[in-house]
Amino acid sequence: MSKQIIQTDKAPAPIGPYSQAVKANGMVFLSGQVAFVPATGELETSSIPAETHQVMKNLQSVLEEAKLSFEHVVKTSIFLSDMSLFAQVNEVYGTYFKGDYPARETVAVKGLPRGVNVEISMIAVVEL
Repeated sequence: MSKQIIQTDKAPAPIGPYSQAVKANGMVFLSGQVAFVPATGELETSSIPAETHQVMKNLQSVLEEAKLSFEHVVKTSIFLSDMSLFAQVNEVYGTYFKGDYPARETVAVKGLPRGVNVEISMIAVVEL
């Protein structure tokens, strides 16, 4: 099995020993993204919708680097600092897909990197 590391400057650089995404066997595994703004390195946490949009934009940039789109996503994992944020995050998240939604789980966790409220990871397929 060969694997290809996917890396773009249009998404935040990893803050640990991991890659933005890894392509292997016709699948792309995207690491969790939080709301870092790539141009500034600052976190977008002015509101839950704004934070969620930034997370999704970061994921979109990684997908685009892999020559994919949200249409290729088959699985997402959403991590929230509190389940009370679910409705706001879900509303924003849903705008990035056009039907045929991916499988998904959403969980509340004790803490997320840098004190953010939302982290999302994805798995995509290369061929539809």
